[in-house]
Amino acid sequence: MGKDKLRKFAEVATFANVLQLDEGKVMKGQWAAAHFGKDKPIVLELACGKGEYSVNLAKLFPEKNFIGIDYKGNRIWRGAKTALEEGIQNVAFLRIQIENILDYFSSGEVDEIWITFPDPQPQISREKKRLTAPAFLERYKQILKPGGTVNLKTDNDGLHAYTLEKILELDLHLLKKTEDLYRSEIVNEVLSIKTYYERKYLANEKNINYLQFSY
Repeated sequence: MGKDKLRKFAEVATFANVLQLDEGKVMKGQWAAAHFGKDKPIVLELACGKGEYSVNLAKLFPEKNFIGIDYKGNRIWRGAKTALEEGIQNVAFLRIQIENILDYFSSGEVDEIWITFPDPQPQISREKKRLTAPAFLERYKQILKPGGTVNLKTDNDGLHAYTLEKILELDLHLLKKTEDLYRSEIVNEVLSIKTYYERKYLANEKNINYLQFSY
C-alpha cells in the first residue's frame, strides 16, 4: 500500500464525521438523534467512493442527514475532509461492507438510498455482488421507511438493464427511468451532481442511466 493511502487511512480514523466497522453499530436505530443531534430524515449513499454525492446533497438539503457508505477509507477521506473543512455538519461517513448494512440501521430508519456508479460486477458468477441483486434489494427494503426510494445512477448499460429486470420481477414500483439522463426531461439539480467517475464518463461521451424505485 502506498504512503499516501496509509496517510489517509490514519487520518480518516481521527475524523469525527467517520465511523468505522463496529463503531457504527452503536448508532443503529439512533443515527438522527445520537450522531447528528437532530431528528432529520436519513439518506444513504452506497459505495460512495470519494463522497461527492453525499457532500453535495448535504449542501442542497440542510433539513436532511446524509451518510456515505464505503469500505475503502482512503476514498472516504476526501468527502469527510471536505465536509470538515467546509463545516458541513449534516453529513457523515461509515466504513463498512454494504452486505452487513442490517447491522448498522434499524427497520424503517432510512428515508432514501442513492447508489452512484457502483462496480457493475458484469461476470455472471458475481451477480450476487451487484448492489441491486435481490439479496441487497431485500436488505434495503428492511431499513427503508414505507414509500422510501432507491436511486441508481450508472454508466453501465448492463447493470441498468439488470436492475430494471429485478424491479419488474420483484414487483417493485418503478418511479423514474432513463437511459440518457442528460438528454432527458427528468434531469434536475440533484441528478446533475457529478462524481469523479461520472465526469470521466461524460468526457468520453458515455450515456448515464438512472432509475428510481420504491417498495
